[in-house]
Amino acid sequence: MKVVVFGATGTVGRPLVEKLAQAHEVTAVSRHKHPDEPALTWAQADATDAESVARVLEGADAAYYLVHSLGATDFEERDLQAAETTARAAERAGVKQLVYLGGLGDDSSDLSAHLRSRRETGRRLDSTLVPVTTLRAAIVIGRESAAFETIVSLVDRLPAMITPRWVSTRTQPIALDDVVAFLAGVCGREEAFGQELDVGGPEVMTYREMMERIAVLRGKRPFIVEVPVLTPYLSSLWLHVVTPVKAGIARPLIEGLRNETVAHDDRIRELVPIELRPFDVAVREALAER
Repeated sequence: MKVVVFGATGTVGRPLVEKLAQAHEVTAVSRHKHPDEPALTWAQADATDAESVARVLEGADAAYYLVHSLGATDFEERDLQAAETTARAAERAGVKQLVYLGGLGDDSSDLSAHLRSRRETGRRLDSTLVPVTTLRAAIVIGRESAAFETIVSLVDRLPAMITPRWVSTRTQPIALDDVVAFLAGVCGREEAFGQELDVGGPEVMTYREMMERIAVLRGKRPFIVEVPVLTPYLSSLWLHVVTPVKAGIARPLIEGLRNETVAHDDRIRELVPIELRPFDVAVREALAER
């Protein structure tokens, strides 16, 4: 199959194109030029530019959409424009499947701007006749994952933490390699066409438990105190001071942590049967690559 991957330079995109290239003819798409690699063709396009999107989708059987504008002040508008442009170009090009990585928790009635954007992006991609396969994930445990790097930085830099109530929110972290395996596994699978599938790791935990377990692996013992008055805005500024994550990215991420992100079904395990990495194993692998 000819497969096009938008957002190929991202945390998930880079390992995904390498895995897909083992079985398919892959075009990796970025806004910047990249030299071609063995078994991998690079193309330059902007997901909001209809002409460039149409050019890279010509002759494609399937396309992956891993684009987001987090960090921009108008990221919600940009994401919707890019999704609509890509969906319409895919329909005109005769693409048989769009695959989208969304977020768990986007079915809540009280969504953060980040999770709301993920949900609306998925709906915009699904607005044409091209069948969409949506995989919904929580925090991805991997090098350069913004949420994971934020938590590691907190553990490393703060011997004591005054934290907001979101640290008690439940989540279901998943290893980067497992997300990639699930994404690659649904490529061309008609059983996955038009399906929304939850993907999560083998363990459900709170963000506080996640920090405490990472701390053990780092040989640290942070003292964590929860307070009810630290707003998402103050939380994002606090993160900007003590972590490498920019406030423009940290704030929407932090606001999203109030929403529980736990998988509601495991149908993906039947379609793509893999052995999920335990949390501690996923963290060790991610830290070894930093």
